[in-house]
Amino acid sequence: MADIVLVPGLWNPGSVLWPLAARLRRAGFRPHVFAYRGRAPFDASVERLARFVRDTFGGRSAHFIGHSLGGVLVLETLNRHADLAVASALLLGAPVRGSLAGRRFGRTRVGRWMMGASAPVWEARGARWTRTAPLGVVAGTVALGLGRTTGRLPGANDGVVCVEETAVDGMTACKLVPQAHSLMPVSAATARLAERFLRTARFE
Repeated sequence: MADIVLVPGLWNPGSVLWPLAARLRRAGFRPHVFAYRGRAPFDASVERLARFVRDTFGGRSAHFIGHSLGGVLVLETLNRHADLAVASALLLGAPVRGSLAGRRFGRTRVGRWMMGASAPVWEARGARWTRTAPLGVVAGTVALGLGRTTGRLPGANDGVVCVEETAVDGMTACKLVPQAHSLMPVSAATARLAERFLRTARFE
């Protein structure tokens, strides 16, 4: 039975990923949810995730699925820590190239408080996958979410993250889905895509 590490987004408790975990368990996987404080310093979360993986699996390989900030965390942790054995990784609506909505939100006092020490993550930057294991990217195209309260988002987006902000140099496959940002991790359609990618490294 293959292990999967599931990592939630900025303000989401690990319980948000329980429906996805349950669906993947029924499909024959062994899910493990990594909970963390999204408002904590990002580098500290990277090191906590690395320790969690080492303590949980030792040298065994695992699959990784991260939603939103959790996807950024998965990408950065696996790129930084080459000793962690990776079967595959899947990012769901993850702003790996920064987030325009996040930067706009951070201009307000409430926004700065809500994002805490994660604010630097939303700055524009490049994103590259340095592993040989398959990396999949899922991006939503239903523009319904908190990010729209900061102003119109350019191009296709999921209401929080723009599609162009999810692209990773070196990714194996990318899939656009008609879903909003917050619904992605609880969607049965997302679970089916995840299962297919974990088994075949393909979405089609």
